[in-house]
Amino acid sequence: MADWRLRAEICGDVIYFSYVVSSLQREAKEVYVWDLDKTYLDTSWGSFRELSRTIMEKAFQKKNVPGTATLVRALTVSRGFGAGAEPFPIYFITASPPQIERKIREKLQFDGIYPYGTFYKDNLKNLRPKRMWRLTQQIGYKIQSLLQLRVLLREDVRQVLWGDDSESDAIIYSLYSDICSRRLSETEITQTLKGLHVTGEQLRVILDLQRQVPENDPVDKIYINLAIDTDPEYYVKFGRRMVPTENTFQASLDLFQDNRIKIEQVLRVVQDLIMNYEFTSEEIERSFDGLVRRQVLGQKSIDQLLPPLQEQKFISQHYKPSVPPSESANVRDAVSHDGIEIDPWVPTHIDYLHDYR
Repeated sequence: MADWRLRAEICGDVIYFSYVVSSLQREAKEVYVWDLDKTYLDTSWGSFRELSRTIMEKAFQKKNVPGTATLVRALTVSRGFGAGAEPFPIYFITASPPQIERKIREKLQFDGIYPYGTFYKDNLKNLRPKRMWRLTQQIGYKIQSLLQLRVLLREDVRQVLWGDDSESDAIIYSLYSDICSRRLSETEITQTLKGLHVTGEQLRVILDLQRQVPENDPVDKIYINLAIDTDPEYYVKFGRRMVPTENTFQASLDLFQDNRIKIEQVLRVVQDLIMNYEFTSEEIERSFDGLVRRQVLGQKSIDQLLPPLQEQKFISQHYKPSVPPSESANVRDAVSHDGIEIDPWVPTHIDYLHDYR
């Protein structure tokens, strides 16, 4: 564990491990950023006991959120990577301490995943009476991590972000988008981050990093894993770019709709959920219909996906959507009704300080 400082870039709480040369990072046109805790791995660190257990676990003992390894491998293959141990432009962010970086990397390699880099939080120093509250305060840490990563990437990069509802990932990713695009002034950023308990030093670093990143919005899509069953309606205020998902099957459906994976890769995700995580065909069907009801999955995608899912008996032959599917599910602009713009892809203003769930 002691040698991690020799391999890392350290900036406050943010510890970054890079696994590829900087020129390769600059070449990536599309980059995936995945929160590790409760989004890729089923880990917890909100208490001393949970943090200790996370540190002591061996790589093979770390459990995936169902289907995540299969889903990431599907993205790897569909984006033209995945030959042997070829790195894939995916970055992981975790609140786990950097002392377990080797174990996490070993786990990812066991899953067949070779990321460009990982971000860790130097959380062991927070195990003091006056700092314990910082164990679970991730907004400043994650926004700083995202901005540090943004500095390393090409000007026109597109990013697909994954998080969960056990923390504040919806707020974090949307704020990051607003900071990069300059939708918020420096005063608004300062007031918002202070209201979200971001410390003075973190705020200073975040504002300094904003001055270094290109003035555009790199965020193409945001997926939020509903690990604690937050009502999907809560996420409406963040715009249609954000897709809350109950499982990796729902994420795979939307990734297919975005032309990021193929039908056969969606089927592999379903097979993994059924064979290794005891999902039933009834659950798969409910998940499919859930995206239809929320107007996430459009008619064109349904017509392409449903026949092979029914042929494999993952969905009943008698299934019919419970509501008429959307014709504009994947439209990046605001959806209009009677000449009035509604349902924006990215809202011009989000109320971050009144977080009612």
